[in-house]
Amino acid sequence: MISEALSEAEDLCDLKAEFGICDSAEFDTGSSSLKLNNITLDIGKIITGQLKRSDSVAIFVCTAGEAIGLTSRSYIHEKDFLKGYILDLIGSTAADYTADLMQDKLKGLAGSRGQKITNRYSPGYCGWNVTEQHKLFSLIENNYCGIRLNESALMQPIKSVSGIIGIGKNVKFNKYTCNLCDQQNCIYRNTKYSSAL
Repeated sequence: MISEALSEAEDLCDLKAEFGICDSAEFDTGSSSLKLNNITLDIGKIITGQLKRSDSVAIFVCTAGEAIGLTSRSYIHEKDFLKGYILDLIGSTAADYTADLMQDKLKGLAGSRGQKITNRYSPGYCGWNVTEQHKLFSLIENNYCGIRLNESALMQPIKSVSGIIGIGKNVKFNKYTCNLCDQQNCIYRNTKYSSAL
């Protein structure tokens, strides 16, 4: 069933990603905010702490496209819950993998300029309210990926990722940052990863 779903997903996924770099990044550690192009993002103390040494900030959006989410919901509506669930997981994984590829591209670009990048951070995580997505998207109007926001700041297509990444000579990428997060109910909170992974 997984093999069949993966085969179907190849035709359903429409992977797209883009990023833009804001050179005027102003951090306010007192209010835990970041000002980009006259838009102030209340990113919270955890993200501010990780990005505050950045010289510039990349804003990104990525998506696995509309079809895989719609097809997953269609299977669930037709009571084929397992197939719908498997396609839903594939869609989420595809969106994250697209974000990984985008991040690798940004890392290469930064490296060619003698800079490094931070981890990526998205609204809804590490104390950054998901409603801030509206401000974030105001910085990337008419995005190539065609992602839209509803009133609750949820993205359409649903299998999409957005956020920011710090860039600079004095920043660092942390392989494991769950210990920084304050989300008490996260299923990954107490998971320990082997260095072999």
